[in-house]
Amino acid sequence: MSIRNAMTVDVEDYFQVSAFEGHIDRAQWDTLPCRVEANTDRILALFAAADVKATFFTLGWVAERYPALIQRIVAAGHELASHGYSHVRASQQQPAEFRADVEKAKKLLEDIGGVAVKGYRAPSYSIGAGNLWALDELAGAGYLYSSSIYPVRHDLYGMPDAPRFAFYPRGEKGILEIPITTLRLGQRNLPCGGGGFFRLYPYAVSRWALRRVNQGEGQPGMFYFHPWEIDPGQPRQTGLGLKTRIRHYLNLGRMESRLQALLHDFSWDRMDRIFLDAEAVA
Repeated sequence: MSIRNAMTVDVEDYFQVSAFEGHIDRAQWDTLPCRVEANTDRILALFAAADVKATFFTLGWVAERYPALIQRIVAAGHELASHGYSHVRASQQQPAEFRADVEKAKKLLEDIGGVAVKGYRAPSYSIGAGNLWALDELAGAGYLYSSSIYPVRHDLYGMPDAPRFAFYPRGEKGILEIPITTLRLGQRNLPCGGGGFFRLYPYAVSRWALRRVNQGEGQPGMFYFHPWEIDPGQPRQTGLGLKTRIRHYLNLGRMESRLQALLHDFSWDRMDRIFLDAEAVA
């Protein structure tokens, strides 16, 4: 039987990405054309066609404005998880502020979705060596797992020396951390868990890397993407630097067909079904 990998979606809109923080004021969010509901419904249709169940790490801000979308996610058999409330990076918050954000999001999602919320993913993978206290706050707020550490070197995030597979950063009485999937090549970890790297690499490279993780290391992979990544028609922002423009807009028009291939080529399931099992921990 093939190894099941975790399919995940970070439910946020195009104007909420961390790279746009200096260009779009939070006070403007409610005045901008929202596309997250329609894009997430397209994703739900893609998953239904492929008979795939996934985990949706959802912003409380989105859930508050589109409660029916949250209920459709749950009704389709997917796992509802938390992306925090307001998409502020954990590394930019103090413990009390962070705790308030993740508690607010968890309660809101549970009230709307009618299910327990077990998982959390920090905006922009913003938990690392400098703020591991955030994992203690998550455990205290009642979360069972986090998927917030990316074991790579990156200019915006990353903890390159972290374990590559599920582990307990604070000991077995603490929260389970499930890092974004990477492939070890030489002395570095190659990102192969989705997002901009999935749009950057030719699809064959992503497929090869995930197969190496599954077949060569016998480990489940964990893939993520955002609803705005299947939306080449989203409003284009002006005044962006070259790096930001490339990261955000590269190959948006190819993303949906690549996703369809990925859904076909591998076995997928929800995070909770794959990882909330002691045998899944390295």
